[in-house]
Amino acid sequence: MIGVMPVDTDAVNRWFDEYFETFSACARGDRDMSALLSHYGVPLILTTDDGVTTLMTDDEAAAVMQSLIDGLRANGFHHVEVLHSEVSVLNSTSAIYRGSMSRRNASGEEIGTPTVTYLVTDDVAGLRIVLLASQGQ
Repeated sequence: MIGVMPVDTDAVNRWFDEYFETFSACARGDRDMSALLSHYGVPLILTTDDGVTTLMTDDEAAAVMQSLIDGLRANGFHHVEVLHSEVSVLNSTSAIYRGSMSRRNASGEEIGTPTVTYLVTDDVAGLRIVLLASQGQ
């Protein structure tokens, strides 16, 4: 398939900058969840220290992401700062983005420091996250 944007390191970094902005805005309630959900493809595989979840439908992805956002809101989440990131382009349609994150509240205090690895693929809908592996809180 022909992608919307070429998969290269700069394009992937720009896409993730926008994704983290959207994620934070949705967590604060400043944007509708549909803006965030458009960043995910299905099936979507989530892995954490607690296990593996494979989401096969848009409704399943929406429910899980809403639960994640609700948990972050309950902890006072305001935004995420990327402390370190790297992109590995796998081929013309996919890349891995790995980032060490600092989750912050509105006062700027750190409330979590996960390292997250994403596999993104590019198709006619553009880049989409198809695998999200989170380590740490």
